[in-house]
Amino acid sequence: MAETQTNALRCPHCQTPMSRWVPPAEAGWGTEPQYVCFNDDCPYFTRGWEWMISHFRQPVSYRHRFNPASGLSGPLPVWSKDALKDRRIDEAAG
Repeated sequence: MAETQTNALRCPHCQTPMSRWVPPAEAGWGTEPQYVCFNDDCPYFTRGWEWMISHFRQPVSYRHRFNPASGLSGPLPVWSKDALKDRRIDEAAG
């Protein structure tokens, strides 16, 4: 994907460029790269901790995820600040 196209994919919650990311095979989302906001200051991620505790009593949060194959976006559950960051394809964005 060209740099200009990658830069156009920004998190709708914080406007940070999203990183290309490969989901784990067991996630059921396929193995094609998706885009995830790994900005630790993103309000979607930071507010997610409190929301998950108050609604489900679980100490987890989520990051914004976009699947270009399906055009769908939504939460990517994470259990820590660094969870799933090791699956990023490029380190430049985020």
